[in-house]
Amino acid sequence: MAKKVILHVGSPKTGTTFLQDMFFTESARLRAGGILYPADRFDQHFLAALDLMQLKWGGLEAEAVGAWDRLAAQVREWPGTAIISHEILARARPAEVARALDSLGGEVHVVVSARDLARQIPAEWQENVKHRRTRSYADFLESIQDPARPTILAQWFWGVQETPEVLDRWGSSLPRERVHLVTVPPAGSEPDLLWRRFAKVFELAPDDFAPGDRANASLGVGEAAVVRSLNEQIATSVPNHHYRALVRESLVHQNLSRERTTAALSLPDDVWKWTDQLSRRWVAELALRGYDVVGNLDDLIGAPGPPYVDPGTVSAEDRATILVRALAAMTVEAARLRDEVADRDQEITEVHQELEAFYATRVYRMKQRLVAKAGESRVAATGLDVYRRLRR
Repeated sequence: MAKKVILHVGSPKTGTTFLQDMFFTESARLRAGGILYPADRFDQHFLAALDLMQLKWGGLEAEAVGAWDRLAAQVREWPGTAIISHEILARARPAEVARALDSLGGEVHVVVSARDLARQIPAEWQENVKHRRTRSYADFLESIQDPARPTILAQWFWGVQETPEVLDRWGSSLPRERVHLVTVPPAGSEPDLLWRRFAKVFELAPDDFAPGDRANASLGVGEAAVVRSLNEQIATSVPNHHYRALVRESLVHQNLSRERTTAALSLPDDVWKWTDQLSRRWVAELALRGYDVVGNLDDLIGAPGPPYVDPGTVSAEDRATILVRALAAMTVEAARLRDEVADRDQEITEVHQELEAFYATRVYRMKQRLVAKAGESRVAATGLDVYRRLRR
């Protein structure tokens, strides 16, 4: 049984992508140091989280069946420290939390990472757009401010981003010293400060590991508006597995987010004031709870962002520029895929030619006659059996 389990449950958009990439890339070196990050594939913890919470996720839930139990079994069998990390775990309901904690054994520590709402709200809407949602930013802002939380998007947002409530669900049965809150530093901080905070809570020497550059990059206002329009056009015509590969990975992550040409998405003044008041209430509440805070609670009070630009008012000129970039990117990707298919076709053709040449040989024709005779003659069947035994 693991002596210690460090369970990082989110929240989304708090540096989780680069952190999980480092854990996966360095898993062998971590294991050599007595720390298990159980993952044969990069998304193994994601699938385990889907399984634990029985979430539907564009068909991926079919791959997730039994994934949590398999992950928990690996953790229980490990004699040292084990790490589990995925941000959607922040959404787990009390019964799912109880099942998760009971299944792991050992001394479980829960880690929640959090960032100020002034940055989280725009980031979460963009993330929804990258997952083929079509709700406008204005509608999204209205729905998350409604106390009734009337939409699925609002319910999801607060399920993973309401930091005091996430800590309550995951930490209520644990001693306060085993519940850790890592705050994301404000914009302009040292580039490695967040990593150093994570390293502290995961008990790693920060200079011994170098997190890579894999990050869940942001879109500009115009780029997000174009992707949202694309989602509307292909709502029912492109299967999810193609959307993930072509739109989210190739177009968004590999192209549009790497060279943002339009303004960063921010909050209107009235929404920022609302988030500021809410964040200050959270900070005052969290200060009384006695959790282990790695960072500073004031990091959760966001500064005003850049001047607000409504994605619904992006100019035709900006849209045209972005659309040309998108068309160029997808043309390059289409050419790459055609070359890949052509290479495979050539390999298949060469294999067929080799088989045809082999089938034409005297030895193969003799084998064919022997096999045919074996069906008619006991002597031939005996000879074929002796030949096969000798070949073994």
